[in-house]
Amino acid sequence: MNNMYFTEEHNLFRKSLQDFLQKEVVPNIETWEKTGSIDRSIWKKFGDMGFFGINYPEAYGGLNLDLFYTVILLEELQKINSGGFAAAIWAHAYLAMTHLNAEGDHTIKQKYLAPSITGDKIGCLCITEPFGGSDVAGMRTTAVKEGDHYVLNGSKTFITNGVYSDYLVIAAKTNPELGNKGISIFVVDRDVDGISATKLDKLGWRASDTGEIAFDNVKVPASNLMGKEGKGFSYIVQHFSLERLIMGVNAHARAEFALEYALKYMSERQAFNKTIDKFQALRHNVADLYTDMEICKEFNYSVTYRLNKGEYVVKEATMSKLKATKMADEVIYQCLQFLGGYGYMEDYPMARLLRDSRLGTIGGGTSEILREILSKIIIDKKEYKPAT
Repeated sequence: MNNMYFTEEHNLFRKSLQDFLQKEVVPNIETWEKTGSIDRSIWKKFGDMGFFGINYPEAYGGLNLDLFYTVILLEELQKINSGGFAAAIWAHAYLAMTHLNAEGDHTIKQKYLAPSITGDKIGCLCITEPFGGSDVAGMRTTAVKEGDHYVLNGSKTFITNGVYSDYLVIAAKTNPELGNKGISIFVVDRDVDGISATKLDKLGWRASDTGEIAFDNVKVPASNLMGKEGKGFSYIVQHFSLERLIMGVNAHARAEFALEYALKYMSERQAFNKTIDKFQALRHNVADLYTDMEICKEFNYSVTYRLNKGEYVVKEATMSKLKATKMADEVIYQCLQFLGGYGYMEDYPMARLLRDSRLGTIGGGTSEILREILSKIIIDKKEYKPAT
């Protein structure tokens, strides 16, 4: 383990997390992958262990720890080979809860953040729309002010925890004529009238519930507005750094898991009277893949270090997601090849890894969008600044 970033306390946390996952999660993964539904009880167990409160204030039940504890959580979740379960956990803890903590007032934090930390409430973040995709500014969902409440209409799609969550953090246009300057953020209870959700059938991430959500004249109390009206786009962009870094860390972790599994298999698999890890063509391929993985991992740790210090690392986090997710797809594709026919079998981990990894270059901003953002930063000298 890299002692530049991880202390003995970090390492003890990793061991405790590994033991917890092996005892409480791994025995249930196959069932959850088949049903597409995660038992509610596991959320409470995560909360009891403090895993949802890693980065959140002690005033609301959090632990207020540094971001490298989050890196450990993300890495270990990838190594139990259920991208869907991992996504359900981190989408709650670092998408929905990030907005609650950053933009929610004290009342909202007491009502939603505190029970999210304990695992009593599950959240989802609703930004992507059927017609918008990565075009956040082009969203069509509206929230029209009427007295002491807003009326919400529109739809969202590809929402992780979109079916079984207890509350929704929603981006909507309060002033559509202002474009991205007219977007606001709300938190809404699942059980209010006018909200309906449809579960989507996916290639991978089978354990998670990904939903398409419709809002039909949903009445949202004005007190459920988070932050300032019209500042929603700035809030979303500001949190992209964490979201993209999370997906970069996820990518290097699953690539590392794939390589570790493939190397173990290759050390046991015999062909032509020797184990296949002795064949030069395969050895050199592994060396290239491992190098790519390690470079991404070290870069991600460096970006984590800077983000943890409060730096605005939107460029570096965008690079992290762009490079690491592409690397993970390539590594896992080759690791499946190392296993030959067995790599194609569902009894081995590579088939699921390959499916789950494929979303990395799509979710949280496609690679094409990320390249355009980086082009603007690098070529056009565009500057992105924190929300004020």
